[in-house]
Amino acid sequence: QRHDQPCFYSNFWCACQRVCNLRQNKHMNERETISAITPDWSRELPHRFWDPGRNLLKAIRGYQRINQEQGLAPAWLKKVTILRHRFWSIITQCEIDLSCRIGGGLLLPHPNGIVIHPKVAIGPNCLIFHQVTLGAGGPIPGVPCIGGHVDIGAGAKILGGVTIGNHVKVGANAVVLCDVPDGTTAAGVPARVI
Repeated sequence: QRHDQPCFYSNFWCACQRVCNLRQNKHMNERETISAITPDWSRELPHRFWDPGRNLLKAIRGYQRINQEQGLAPAWLKKVTILRHRFWSIITQCEIDLSCRIGGGLLLPHPNGIVIHPKVAIGPNCLIFHQVTLGAGGPIPGVPCIGGHVDIGAGAKILGGVTIGNHVKVGANAVVLCDVPDGTTAAGVPARVI
């Protein structure tokens, strides 16, 4: 190869770097535009048959919709929806009650072992990874109230009547026992704002 011509590999590497930078910028822009108030329902749509997290949410949403109606058809559909919920709960090993107050746009990318107390309130467009527990039992009596667009890392525990603000990130394996303000990151055992 002549020295005045650029190497194929260096051109290829530069092209890959440009693509990575574009993807990273797009990801950052998406992160900034995710609403903590308006739910993005397209995040919950199953992409294929075997999409356990989204199918579990679909069963929960179906039950809540049917539960508001009255008549003969909803009673039959309610039983079918309960069976769907139980099936996907067994597959995912999640314990999410049918009456949970979950905002739209929730993502469960790896829905293994998630436990959510029936009285927990979760805001729109949240992200919950595997082995997360949201429940009672902390020093503050009650159950957590999760704000909008909260990312909860794998294995995190949010216990007691704490309030998690909007656009918060909770680190993996964090144990949150106190309130977390908007736009911050909590990590550690017990979790502190970093």
